[in-house]
Amino acid sequence: MKSERGITLTSLIVYIISMLIVISIVSVLTTYFYKNIKNINYGINPLNEYTRFTSYFSNEVNTENIKILECEQNDNQSYIVFDNGVQYTFVRQNEGIYHNNAKICSSVKECTFSTGITNGNETVTVNLKIEDKTYNNTYILKK
Repeated sequence: MKSERGITLTSLIVYIISMLIVISIVSVLTTYFYKNIKNINYGINPLNEYTRFTSYFSNEVNTENIKILECEQNDNQSYIVFDNGVQYTFVRQNEGIYHNNAKICSSVKECTFSTGITNGNETVTVNLKIEDKTYNNTYILKK
C-alpha cells in the first residue's frame, strides 16, 4: 500500500470550488444588506417627526399645574418656556425643534406656538410644517 500523505488534486479542486461558492453567497448577501441600509437613510418621514414632537410636548402639557412663562416668535425662531424650566425652541436656519438643548425634530419648515384661553382653561396652539405636510394642534393645560 502506498502512504497517503497530503491532498490530491481532485480534493484541492473541490475545496477551491466550495470556497468560491461560499464567498460568492456572502458577497451577494452583504451587497443587498448595504443597499438596504442606504435606502433607509434617505428622506425623513414627516409623520415620524410630528409624532416625536407631540410625544414630548404632550408629556409636558399634561403635567399637573404647569404654567407658561414665555411664548415668543420672530423671524429666526419661536419658543415657549414652561415654569418647570423646559423650553421648546424652533430654529429656522437649522430646521429643527429643540427640547432644551436636544434636537427632537428635523426638516421643520415652520413652527409657531401661541397661547390663549378657551372655556376658562389656558391653551397652547402649535402649528407645524414638516417637509410639505402641515399639522395644527391645540393643547389644554391641566390645572
